[in-house]
Amino acid sequence: MQTYLTIVAALLYASCLFLPERGRALLSVVIVLGWIAHGVALWMQISSPTGIRLGFAVMLSSALWISVLAYWLENWQLPLDGLRFLILPGAAIQALLPLFFPGQLIPVAGKSMWFSWHIAIALLAYSTLTIAAFHAVLMALQEARLRNRTSLFPTSWTGVILEKLPALLLMERILFRLVFIGFILLSLTVVSGIGFSREIFGVAFRWDHKTVFTLLSWALFGILLGGRRWRGWRGKTALSLTLSGFTTLLLAYVGSRFVLEVILHRSFL
Repeated sequence: MQTYLTIVAALLYASCLFLPERGRALLSVVIVLGWIAHGVALWMQISSPTGIRLGFAVMLSSALWISVLAYWLENWQLPLDGLRFLILPGAAIQALLPLFFPGQLIPVAGKSMWFSWHIAIALLAYSTLTIAAFHAVLMALQEARLRNRTSLFPTSWTGVILEKLPALLLMERILFRLVFIGFILLSLTVVSGIGFSREIFGVAFRWDHKTVFTLLSWALFGILLGGRRWRGWRGKTALSLTLSGFTTLLLAYVGSRFVLEVILHRSFL
């Protein structure tokens, strides 16, 4: 059943790429159906009577699942059709990834609520900042196209996407809103992680790669928001810090799990 739902979700996401923009209602319905199938398949993958199954593929798939929801909600308010051609292909691929890399089962017996809250908030934070990173890449391409309009993606598929995006000022406002929400969630992830670490390892901070990269990412996003508030940072500075913070977070949550699971074949706890 899980495999069937996963394939259905991937096909529905992929089919959205061929639907016309004017068919907004049909597009919305197909996205919702794919999102529901994807969510149920993810729940069946993660949940177990004896524990929670986690891994780099599950985390990527969860991030894109929430990213699809964020795109669907934003697209009702703003003309963001260009994002469809970036988010939905990624969601289709990531929906299938847990079938090949199922991750590892983590027992939940004897663990307090810190564990479940930490996992849930971390997934929300990672997903929100994933959207922010996609957004920053689009803004960088959009700005480059405006500067060199005659030669950068003149008639390509990428150029068509960029033409459909809102104005840069509006895109920038959306970016900082996403970064702010992601920063709050990441802060809660760090706090809940302290409780989780005390319970499992007996110390507030376990100075492994995940902790170091998470705190570095948190600091980068905090610096970006502070610079925006008090120094008016924008443009290339904002985009660079957003992508740097996301890359660091990617190394903390996905990169470390990929190395442990696929290369070293070890547990990440």
